Amino acid sequence: MRAAWLGLAMCSLGFAGQVTFSKDVAPILYRRCVSCHRAGDIAPMSLLTYKEARPWAASIREAVVLRKMPPWHADPAYGHFANDVRLSDTEIETIRTWVTTGAVEGDPQDLPPAPQFNDAWHIGKPDLVIDIGQDYRVEGEGPDEYVYFTVPTNFTEDRWVSAVELQPGNRKVVHHAHVFLNNESGDKKDKKTDSATGYMYHEGKLSHMKPDAPVKNDGCAVIDAGNYWGRRQGQNGILGSYLPGKAADAYPAGTAKLIPAGSKLTFQVHYSRTTGKAEIDRTHVGFIFAPGPPERPLRRMDISNYLFLIPAGEANQEVTECHDFDKDIDLLSLTAHMHFRGKDMRFDLQRPGSKERETLLFVPNYDFAWQTIYRLDQPVHIPKGSHLIITAHFDNSPNNRRNPDAGKTIRWGEPSNEEMMDGWLEYVDPPSAQTASVQQ
Repeated sequence: MRAAWLGLAMCSLGFAGQVTFSKDVAPILYRRCVSCHRAGDIAPMSLLTYKEARPWAASIREAVVLRKMPPWHADPAYGHFANDVRLSDTEIETIRTWVTTGAVEGDPQDLPPAPQFNDAWHIGKPDLVIDIGQDYRVEGEGPDEYVYFTVPTNFTEDRWVSAVELQPGNRKVVHHAHVFLNNESGDKKDKKTDSATGYMYHEGKLSHMKPDAPVKNDGCAVIDAGNYWGRRQGQNGILGSYLPGKAADAYPAGTAKLIPAGSKLTFQVHYSRTTGKAEIDRTHVGFIFAPGPPERPLRRMDISNYLFLIPAGEANQEVTECHDFDKDIDLLSLTAHMHFRGKDMRFDLQRPGSKERETLLFVPNYDFAWQTIYRLDQPVHIPKGSHLIITAHFDNSPNNRRNPDAGKTIRWGEPSNEEMMDGWLEYVDPPSAQTASVQQ
């Protein structure tokens, strides 16, 4: 009876025969999952073969039915994104049926060719690799370190890059890292720099908000885009990042970023002492060069609120930040960035002369483990005079299982056990003809 019922169910769902790994499930896994679920990558198990996938069948079914995997946290009601990895309803039902009907292998002859990967680099073999310039020793005990390494590129001519992949030399101690063009003289690692607010200090290894700094949870009243930290580093200076769950930085087609001749790179590396013993790291970055200047240079804007305060135990603290655009842009991507207390983030746009809010992105269940760049399927033209409002909520209560310390009042800080409230935007300048037509 059960077999007959399952047969009728599969027919009603459009499955002409038995659902098998080789014919039905492997193509889905190859398209959607194995870029991470393969030996040596970030996922805990490989799903490239039936032998590897079969022990995980029940877990796979649960993860896809609940839409936990593939990881995607944007609300589908807002925006269309080119890198949307969500499974279709048909794909989910295929996997569910495969597991329910016994998770059989099927005919190995039906198995499509497995995808080929470069085991070392997601972007492909780099044209150039540059490291931090030394073997850095991370001691086994003490607080986290935020260390800056400035190294020369030795470029004798301008170079345009189309993809960047930042890799830790020692994943056991590198929590995250950034690499950006250095716009300062001297080695930032050994220099104290105060922000324009006068409320943050930076000593190369640790930054945090002074406890007596004023509180401005309503960032729209005091903070403009790219201010202070973002402008001091240079809005367009960040080339790539290594963050939990973040893909490599492959820039959109037709765009690239400039590294001028003679430039230096600065690596910011967050080291956490997770092993209890001294470790050595030599983090490095790989570049893919564009053949020449792009149609439009890729630019980046960081919008941040540094003056917020989240009281101890507060389960839904709202924090905002805003930006008024002083020129036309074509928006290509948005990224929400918070730490463990982040709950959600919304990007709303008010166009000139309108009070209506257009939601560009809403991340209702933010997860610090997955730092996703949401790349728009089509550029969104934002005219000069538009107003962007970014609204986030934080859970600093004991009910937040990721909360490092519900009894601590939280200010801005680089360490993961403190908080940030950032909205990162990638954009290009519109073609002059388009800009002229909008202004007429």
